[in-house]
Amino acid sequence: AGSRDRQLGLPRENELIGNGVSYCALCDGAFMKGKEVAVIGGGNTALQDAVLLSDICTKVTIIQNLGFCTGEQTLVDKLKAKKNVSFIFNTIVDELVGEEELTALILENTETNTRERFNVNGIFVAIGQVPENAPFKNVCKLSEQGYIESDETTYTETDGIFAAGDCRTKNIRQVVTATGDGASAALAACRFVDNLAKE
Repeated sequence: AGSRDRQLGLPRENELIGNGVSYCALCDGAFMKGKEVAVIGGGNTALQDAVLLSDICTKVTIIQNLGFCTGEQTLVDKLKAKKNVSFIFNTIVDELVGEEELTALILENTETNTRERFNVNGIFVAIGQVPENAPFKNVCKLSEQGYIESDETTYTETDGIFAAGDCRTKNIRQVVTATGDGASAALAACRFVDNLAKE
């Protein structure tokens, strides 16, 4: 089942994917070389994206809905030292502007409720992941965030159900950890079937 990038939930967001709206700086950053971009979010992923983009873009603005970044301070310090990086706090993206491609954002300050236009060539949304576990809510126990409750053993509270990869509760979501989960789940499932056969 895995997970998908959390979207802003704004009108025309899907239409502008690939035309100024992206969820992966590593994948799409090169398309914004020499341009002005914004990174939406303040966690480690957003900050790492901003570091990468700061080396190829003329200007990078980090837009965070909180009054501070939630990512590692070392990343924040590294970005603050860069002349082409700036921060906007206590602000959300309220509207995407542009017909065929993104040209600006309408930003809303959450403290003053004021809105302003912010011209930008592209945005990289890094506000987390959403697990695709809705079909399993009546089969497995899900966390508050919607992930299947499981650990490195891949066992769940439901006999015969094993969770592997980004769909389960875990600290690190990478291909290598998902692959390891897959091996653990396969072996656990084999043991489960063997025990059933012995009963």
